[in-house]
Amino acid sequence: MSNDDFDFEPIPGLPATPPAGEDILWQGAPSWRTVATRVFHADKVAIYFVALMVWRFAAVQFDGFGGYEAGLSAFRILPFGIVAVGLLLLLAWGTGRSTVYTLTNKRVVMRYGMALPLTVNLPFAKIAAADLKAHSDGTGDIALEMVGKDGFGYAVLWPHVKPFQFAKPQPMLRCIPQPDKVAGLLASALGASTVASSSKTPESKAVGWPKFRVAR
Repeated sequence: MSNDDFDFEPIPGLPATPPAGEDILWQGAPSWRTVATRVFHADKVAIYFVALMVWRFAAVQFDGFGGYEAGLSAFRILPFGIVAVGLLLLLAWGTGRSTVYTLTNKRVVMRYGMALPLTVNLPFAKIAAADLKAHSDGTGDIALEMVGKDGFGYAVLWPHVKPFQFAKPQPMLRCIPQPDKVAGLLASALGASTVASSSKTPESKAVGWPKFRVAR
């Protein structure tokens, strides 16, 4: 994937220049190393192939062959493991390379897709709540609960979606660095947007922005 693939974007990650009054507060992308382990589970696949080689070595010896024959039989599995893990790492790298998350004072924008780039706009008025989950490596996920039943399908959003939330998919900023900082910016922007909406339409009941639910 070359840097020219997104030359049509006036600002990286955005299909058009933000209108007057809309300011970019933050832009970021997933950490591909974290995507490799938490989305594509490359580490678990590597462990599986190591376990398979150990099992093969023991099984061949149990059948009465020597250590050389057992080692050679187990070694034949290694190329398959290298290819499998390598493909998963490549997918993770491509996911991080092709994704840009943008937070403005009015919306969240997700641009992603290696073969077919997609842009998803999430206006603050459609966001009901958010879940923040921090990981031990310093990255984290922010899942956005949307208002109403209409939304994007799970397959369309994947992997930028809360896992196993099929009935009502929740867009997710996945594996982002400094998740606490991003959550704070989002909470402040949503709070300011709610206050502004309430002042413009005092006769209506504005939906108050709930605090982040921090997953442990």
